[in-house]
Amino acid sequence: MKATDSITLMEPMLPPDGESRLEDLAIDMATKASGLASQLPLTVRRGMGDLVRSMNCYYSNLIEGHDTHPRDIERALNHADYSTDAQKRALQLEAVAHIEVQRLIDHHEDLQAEATSIDYLVWLHREFCQRLPEELLWVQNPDTGERLRMIPGELRTGWMQVGRHIPPDAEGLPCFLNRFAAAYDRKRLSKVRQIVTLGAAHHRLLWIHPFYDCNGRVARLMSHASLQRCGVGSSLWSAARGLARNVKDYKALLMAADEPRRGDLDGRGTLSTQALITFCEFFLTICIDQIDFMASLLEPSGLLRRIRLHIEEEVQMGNLHKGSFPILREALLTGEAQRGRAGEITGYGERMARNVVSDLLRKGYLKSDTTRSPLLLSFPIDAVERWFPRLYPTT
Repeated sequence: MKATDSITLMEPMLPPDGESRLEDLAIDMATKASGLASQLPLTVRRGMGDLVRSMNCYYSNLIEGHDTHPRDIERALNHADYSTDAQKRALQLEAVAHIEVQRLIDHHEDLQAEATSIDYLVWLHREFCQRLPEELLWVQNPDTGERLRMIPGELRTGWMQVGRHIPPDAEGLPCFLNRFAAAYDRKRLSKVRQIVTLGAAHHRLLWIHPFYDCNGRVARLMSHASLQRCGVGSSLWSAARGLARNVKDYKALLMAADEPRRGDLDGRGTLSTQALITFCEFFLTICIDQIDFMASLLEPSGLLRRIRLHIEEEVQMGNLHKGSFPILREALLTGEAQRGRAGEITGYGERMARNVVSDLLRKGYLKSDTTRSPLLLSFPIDAVERWFPRLYPTT
């Protein structure tokens, strides 16, 4: 069979028009995402981006069975403090790679092409994999035992099997990826339809399995970029957290969507239409759940209360000065705290106010571009565990 003929093997690409449940979920998601973005000042949202990128990376890697503790991720990010254990160091580098690529997406420094285009998928794979240590670039064929070195940004050139699923032959990949890009081209879809089809694109990319390895990471980064480009994604929430917390259902529904059509009432494509609809519903429900979760954590009065309780405890233990909370409150509610007003805000004289600010900067509660720039709220890992309960699993 010619590759141009065999692309029908991954049809249908889209759930049918008029699926009211999917459309309702898409509208609900768009509404809630807009509400989440309005909860905090822009500068605080940008600061949250660093935290959420780290969280997204943690959960995305956890789905792959790579459990890198958030503290190890932070050490690698902030201080290039890598473990002496070779395996832990490799996983730290993997985490940093994921965060750096997502930062490019979040700051709109990524490739300016459709997130579902071949160029963009290759760009994602190259940017991620070229940051990996050498030992993570090698993959092994489970049937033959052959070891292959993965080349960043290159499509696979050989046969693969993923569980029970056998992806397209290597020579057919360009045809499948061209069909993939055409099906999910945003210019051909309404806003609601763009959101409805996010889960379908996620599944079909994994079905194609274009690379020897890192397809899961590429698919989740592609979905992150697609969410942003259709106006519902941001650096304030992470789909990967929801997928990781429901990883059995995630993997089971991905496998179910690999199955052939179940009869005359299951669409007209080669693959099951109903299973694709079910996965799309699952994906959108996960996204909405994570938006709701972050909205609850970022609700200003609740967040401010948790910050106050934490800082009061730190003051009582002698770890912070008494004037610390008012500075952090100012930075949260207004987006920044002016250095020149530190004395007024803390109630201290100029010298003591400088000490309060210096201590908060040194311990990572505040950050500033220069010694004269405004003070912005920051989120060290010790604070994260108190300010944002349940963000990470308890250990």
